Amino acid sequence: MFFDWAAQPFFTVITTFIFGPYFVSRMTADPVSAQTAWSNAATISGIAIAILAPVLGSIADQSGARKPWIAFFAVIKIACLMLLWTAAPGSSVALVMLLMILASVAAEFSIVFNDSMMPRLVGQQDVGRISNIAWGLGYLGGMIVLIFVVLFLAANPSTGLTLLGAQPLFGLDPVLGEDARITGPISAIWYFIYILPMFLFTPDAAKGKALGTAIRSGFTEIGHTLSELRHRTPVLRFLVGRMIYQDGVNGLLILGGVFAAAMFGWSTMEVGIYGIILNVIAIFGCMLAGRIDRLFGSKVVVVSSLSLLILATLGIISTGVDFTLFGLVSLPVGTTQGLFATPAEKAYILYGLLIGVSFGPVQASSRSYLARSVELHEAGRYFGIYALSGRATSFMATLSFSLLTAWSGSARVGMASMLIFLTVGLAFLWKTPYPATNTAES
Repeated sequence: MFFDWAAQPFFTVITTFIFGPYFVSRMTADPVSAQTAWSNAATISGIAIAILAPVLGSIADQSGARKPWIAFFAVIKIACLMLLWTAAPGSSVALVMLLMILASVAAEFSIVFNDSMMPRLVGQQDVGRISNIAWGLGYLGGMIVLIFVVLFLAANPSTGLTLLGAQPLFGLDPVLGEDARITGPISAIWYFIYILPMFLFTPDAAKGKALGTAIRSGFTEIGHTLSELRHRTPVLRFLVGRMIYQDGVNGLLILGGVFAAAMFGWSTMEVGIYGIILNVIAIFGCMLAGRIDRLFGSKVVVVSSLSLLILATLGIISTGVDFTLFGLVSLPVGTTQGLFATPAEKAYILYGLLIGVSFGPVQASSRSYLARSVELHEAGRYFGIYALSGRATSFMATLSFSLLTAWSGSARVGMASMLIFLTVGLAFLWKTPYPATNTAES
């Protein structure tokens, strides 16, 4: 469970609420092209993860031990995050994109190996509860880092003062983006410290085949698994549905913060507070979902969460600087001074609450959905394919955002494509048995 606690700040403060919005709104002079570049980096990451994750999962089953792989990718992730400090305004966009691609790929591959350990460590009855608690702990860890950044590091570029009215710690200069750039090293140090309990105290599987043999066997095994899926229709349907709806979830997480920053001109401080609000709601959402998952099963949690995410996305794309619900409700701008001063910003936050309560449970209970649907000896290869299903077409969500935004000149049109992924994925899941076995009842 501490692995999720360690890993989450990367997604919270780097990709979503602090560094991503900084990259879009302050590092470059063109927010639209910067949003496209950020989306393109996520697209490239998604393709790499989609190609390699299933193979790595099969190799994990053959080699047995997962911890060495997690350690290998931790080194890459930590090094890339430390180097984000160099992303000053006007610096190389290409270099930042490369660092984000490598860090994202390393983070996702580590998750494949961590998730594949879960069925061996947790009984079938408790896997959904543990998965949701771990996810909630992740949001708590991410929120702690985010609160620290917002209160003590993020400053108003015009005044140079933090939300507490003081100078930023460490003498950070917000004009140079140092309040956002520091989140890279902070996330790296946090990750290093808090993955140690997993390495020290969580039992690993016994070592299996030698690395070279495991790699050769892994490539062979992934072919057998893909062929086997043709005869495991419920698992295949679940993986396809999850592949589609996870694209929409990833799109919301990757692009939601930068979308708000570009539309309302939010500073690092405002985006950070928005992130704190979502993470507080997410923690309670995961705790509640853990109970529901144990009582009614993972499918109920996933379907309910997807429904709420669809409503939230509709609300977000229906909102502009002076309206919501596609203009049916006009919202006078009045003043833009102060925190979330306009009614449109408050409406955006309201829709964001629906995202906050849903995006944790939809992912945590999807993880337990699969854990209950496969055997222990095949967990690695199926969680590798699970990572594939979460990333195989994730470039389609970010790519659709990039293309539609570039074509229309409106990020709102790009965000609307997330609805397609969420709705189609929900339709696939609706008729999938739970657990996803050939003998299960839906």
